[in-house]
Amino acid sequence: MRNPRDFFKPLAIDAPEPAREIPFKPSRMIHFMDFSNPKMVEKTPELAPKVDILLGNLEDAVPLEKKEAARAGLIKVGKEMELGDTALWTRVNELASPYVLDDLTQLVTEIGNKLDVIMIPKVEGPWDIHYADRLLAQLEAKAGVERPILIHCVLETAQGVANLEEIACASPRIQGMSFGPADLAASRRMKTTRVGGGHPGYRTIADPDPENPEAPRASYQQDPWHYSIARMVDACTSVGALPFYGPYGDISDAEGCETQFRASFLLGCVGAWSLHPGQIAIAKKVYSPDPDEVAFAKKVIAAIPDGRGVHMIDGKMQDDATWKQCKVVVNLAEMLAKKDPELAEAYGFTPAEA
Repeated sequence: MRNPRDFFKPLAIDAPEPAREIPFKPSRMIHFMDFSNPKMVEKTPELAPKVDILLGNLEDAVPLEKKEAARAGLIKVGKEMELGDTALWTRVNELASPYVLDDLTQLVTEIGNKLDVIMIPKVEGPWDIHYADRLLAQLEAKAGVERPILIHCVLETAQGVANLEEIACASPRIQGMSFGPADLAASRRMKTTRVGGGHPGYRTIADPDPENPEAPRASYQQDPWHYSIARMVDACTSVGALPFYGPYGDISDAEGCETQFRASFLLGCVGAWSLHPGQIAIAKKVYSPDPDEVAFAKKVIAAIPDGRGVHMIDGKMQDDATWKQCKVVVNLAEMLAKKDPELAEAYGFTPAEA
């Protein structure tokens, strides 16, 4: 077993010290881009201010013949383009892929100081993180990277989900996690071809009416991902990492997308993947607290500045537990208001507060 005193020591000579705390910046959407397409590369400066996280995808959605072009396009973005306060991420190829070593080597040595997070797909256990952790430290040392590049884990296999608590604790680099529902559904032998979201066959049904047994029975569609996402939220927040929903594959179903994103937001996820520009506005709307909620939370904090005691506010009992809930809402609102002037106005923050 590794000595816990060594956990925050670099894993390579001259590598940057590991992060002691995961930074929580605006993270409402991780917007996926295929930079093998030169038009996508050229649109980056225009798109970047509209999203919180811009991700250059190198994995599944990129055909084999375009993987090197996608990597080169991402490097071009990192070297030549100013993204402001928008974070730059990548999803590399899986660790079993012959492309991943070149992904990591070229990205870290050429744009390591511009790259905030590397998303690793199909993580199955802490051993995957230990490998990536040491390799990244060696590459950071070689390239003179000034701060550690963090790791975001995509859970796409039954084994990965079974080990998610150990994965969350595997390294100080763990920035967060999200689900890859298509691969995970296949790994679990789930009978669905959907990418995220609910399923019309996964339902509950009311008991028969005793007085009219033949009457139609109310039935409600359920979310097959609910338990796993809640468990991921617990694993992430227990180590200070950030949980994300992942993708919603039906681009045309804006209402379904919003509903799924909102359920994950209420469970504790900080954001989701956006696969299409139309999903950016949905993620922004859902993962930004409602102005009415913020107004009420500010009222509670103003009435209970020290968070102690029991108080009646607007006919509802408020105590230290609800005060903590209100702090979560207001802190998130303050952070997002600094990035988004429209939200600052909606939340009623002065320029100094935002």
